[in-house]
Amino acid sequence: MKRSRSIVLSIALILTGLVSAGPPAGAAGSLPCDVYGSAGTPCVGAHSTVRALYSAYNGPLYQVRRADGATTDIGLLTTGGIANAAAQDSFCGTSACVISEIYDQSPRHNHLTIEGAGGAGAADVGAPANALPISIGGHTAYGVEISPGMGYRNNNTSGVAVNGQPEGMYMVASATHVNGGCCFDYGNAETNNQDTGNGHMDAVYLGLRCEFGGCNSSGGPWVAADLENGLFQSNTGTQASDPGPGIIPFVTAMLNNNGQNHFALKRGNAQTGGLTTTYSGSEPTVKSGYSPLHQEGAIVLGTGGDNSNADVGSFFEGVMTAGVPSDAADNAVQSSIVAAGYGGSNGVAGGTLTPGSSISLRATTACCTTRYLRHAGGDAVTSVISASSSALDKNDATWIVRRGLANSSCLSFESKNYPGDYLRHSNYQLHRQPDDGSALLTNDATFCAGAGNSGSFTSFQSLNYPGYYVRHYNATVYIASNGGANPWDNTASWAADTTWEVTQPWA
Repeated sequence: MKRSRSIVLSIALILTGLVSAGPPAGAAGSLPCDVYGSAGTPCVGAHSTVRALYSAYNGPLYQVRRADGATTDIGLLTTGGIANAAAQDSFCGTSACVISEIYDQSPRHNHLTIEGAGGAGAADVGAPANALPISIGGHTAYGVEISPGMGYRNNNTSGVAVNGQPEGMYMVASATHVNGGCCFDYGNAETNNQDTGNGHMDAVYLGLRCEFGGCNSSGGPWVAADLENGLFQSNTGTQASDPGPGIIPFVTAMLNNNGQNHFALKRGNAQTGGLTTTYSGSEPTVKSGYSPLHQEGAIVLGTGGDNSNADVGSFFEGVMTAGVPSDAADNAVQSSIVAAGYGGSNGVAGGTLTPGSSISLRATTACCTTRYLRHAGGDAVTSVISASSSALDKNDATWIVRRGLANSSCLSFESKNYPGDYLRHSNYQLHRQPDDGSALLTNDATFCAGAGNSGSFTSFQSLNYPGYYVRHYNATVYIASNGGANPWDNTASWAADTTWEVTQPWA
């Protein structure tokens, strides 16, 4: 890494929250729910933490809850505009905050709160409010980063399709933050958090889960319809010819279903271009119970209908409609999404400590300059990584920089190939573990960057163990003090062992 990417520049970017700018937001009257309303398929749910979905909307987008229990609503910079991220920054300060409610912008008031226990999962926790900064319309805003055990729901809705009624829905999500767990959904679900049978859901899914086989092994993630007891890419379940959208930061995933005998799936790049229809045909035939559907009318975000919550995903906006939108309306909505100006790094660009950037961390001790911090079997270690290393090794040595889960002035490091898992210390040793939303994990997974203890590059101090820095010692990684009772606190080479070069990511 060249010295132009110095720690001074990196810390400046962190503190200012800068992300790359995009074009201005869409013109008045052209926002998604304006389009659908004009086409005769009005929104009955309109959820976003980053922008208005009606040109005349000027209410709150979401609520955040601070660690002390205090809450505040986050609104817009202007009517029909972008989220006021500065209001969140001011309220949360350096404290941990979670998204406690996502407001419905439609007249139906179908707000989403943190999901309770269900047939397949215990009660969820809220997503960290500051973990997913992006740029939209030239402004910073925060998406919803779902890790296992996180989700939102409303079981008492108004106007949402039930018992075979027609509906449409889409979400803007990310293909860089997915896994094969069940199930990163947005849409219609059961009203009791239980699996009540085939056809009792109608939700759009984005992820790597391939339940019926035949999926393109080099593709994914895929857009699918979660109709309960099946993620369907077609009436037979699979859609082998579709490679998926590719690993891009912003994806439009769309599902239309007449509730009787036909559904369609579409996908697009939320930053450019139009929609691709990946399936349009009959309801599932590989199993019975889907024609007609038996939707119950709850709205779910981030889990399956029975609170199956082993998934990860990134959510930025989504709507549900009364009736199936026309192709023309869907195309106009995709144009509105592209015009919104989604941008900023979401684990794609790399090499700096800017939140959203992908990085690798190289040891700087003279003995070990070809070694990088990576996870192996869940433990943090150092290994020699080079251009000839395996893809697995390169992925294991790549991390996505996130704002500190417990302190937004500091940083957390999300695994590139295990989205939702973070680098955290436990009994002084560092591990890769899933974010369970607990105060202990968020503190253990937060590190504060500073000038390197050896006089160059960067050192990372534990937030909740001041004076303890991330150190490699005998190829294992710990938090270590400069002198102490543990072997890894040895003063020999401590300054060099706790100093890391932030480099371009290997993956």
